[in-house]
Amino acid sequence: MVPLSPHGEATALERPVLRVVHEPDGIDLAAAEIAASRFLEALGISTATESLRGTPGRMARAYAELFSPRPFDLTTFPNDEGYDELVLARRIPVRTVCEHHLLPVVGTAHVGYLPGARILGLSKLARVVEHFACRPQVQERLTKQVADWLQTHLEPKGVGVVIEAEHSCMTLRGVQATGSDTLTSTLLGLLRSDARSRGEFLALTGVTR
Repeated sequence: MVPLSPHGEATALERPVLRVVHEPDGIDLAAAEIAASRFLEALGISTATESLRGTPGRMARAYAELFSPRPFDLTTFPNDEGYDELVLARRIPVRTVCEHHLLPVVGTAHVGYLPGARILGLSKLARVVEHFACRPQVQERLTKQVADWLQTHLEPKGVGVVIEAEHSCMTLRGVQATGSDTLTSTLLGLLRSDARSRGEFLALTGVTR
């Protein structure tokens, strides 16, 4: 679940600002460092050398950072001009880890929406992507979580999310399919049901040319 808490004063014409936070069960860096040391030793990697002595601690802090999204305020504004064309943020960086191997997944997200009564601060599109990426993930779920969340909290006429990413679990191990990437998409509202809007969104993301 994504806990949300309103803060700030709201007039009759304003929505309260939503503070978006992710509350993990708790991060114990000391325990994680011990576990990382034992993990490396179990794989035959000694941490007794000068260069590797600090590695377990660095591993613990690195994964803690990967799994800790930054809080942000979901700021929206009245769509006073009645803007009804596509708003699209392209090439938003995505970094997460696959939940099956805990190996990096790196790519870009294209996130767009057709405004309803309110418009969204553009940086918040990237914040929402980061929020759901900072945890062990599968790309399909990540794509849908971003789209569903925006549809619920922004109430636009349509939402589209496309993610293109390279999975280290495919390129560095197993099949070792170097250079391959994976593309997923979720389209909601008019971006799913209206062919013109859907085609415009996919063309602008570069999925179709």
